[in-house]
Amino acid sequence: MKNQFSLEDKCYVLSGATGALGGSISDYLVENGAKVVLLGRSPEKLKKKKEQLERIAEGNTITYLVDLMDEDSLKELKQKIVSEVGAIHGLINLAGGNVPEATLKPGQSIFDIRFKDTQSAIDLNLYGTVLPTLVLGEIMAKQGHGSIVNISSMAAKQSITRVLGYSIAKTGIEMFTKWMALELGSKFSDKIRVNAIAPGFFIGNQNRKVLINEDGSYTERSQKILAGTPMGRFGDASELNGTVHFLLSDASSFVTGAIFDVDGGFNSFSGV
Repeated sequence: MKNQFSLEDKCYVLSGATGALGGSISDYLVENGAKVVLLGRSPEKLKKKKEQLERIAEGNTITYLVDLMDEDSLKELKQKIVSEVGAIHGLINLAGGNVPEATLKPGQSIFDIRFKDTQSAIDLNLYGTVLPTLVLGEIMAKQGHGSIVNISSMAAKQSITRVLGYSIAKTGIEMFTKWMALELGSKFSDKIRVNAIAPGFFIGNQNRKVLINEDGSYTERSQKILAGTPMGRFGDASELNGTVHFLLSDASSFVTGAIFDVDGGFNSFSGV
């Protein structure tokens, strides 16, 4: 019997794969026999990540230096992937994160924020997914199969204080996911699927200072988050891997336009 969950010898493109969540996902995919194509702007980070993945499985990692916000560069990249890699089985859009300048400090109000900083957060977290999907998604449209996985957030579910731009962008990601699921599934192939994962709260380099004090204790913001999380803890990056695996594999062949919360129950808890 065919293993619907097998990722063996399949090829997945990942943007933002050198971050905490993306790094864990790329490790997991290679460990499970997949090939990965890593996209990023930092040659040093890409080189370091490739060396790490090569120790897991030699020859299963390709890297490309690209600005995900540059449409012309992405179009050039698309041609390279088609000629050098061939068919791809999925795209995981992991680029994004909180922009420190667009995060209100304690005691500030919305009227203290600079619009250009909020715009930068929206550009990174929304268009950093929209552009790669529109350009690289065409590869899957032409080949007639593929799974696209976007990253939403709890900030798209509830009004999370201090991160207006991030919240606007992630809300847009959820509608974009549903819209692309409709577009690709109805006009190209029922074997092209688009879904999203909405992570709860994970501690990474981008949000560490907001969640962890210098002495290692939790900040007031962390304490509020944990009070609203039934599991009472932050997530570990590896805890996204199972959902990613499901969405990339044939086991989710009739799943598209869906948003999966991986949040320790945060979105289901009223706080009462």
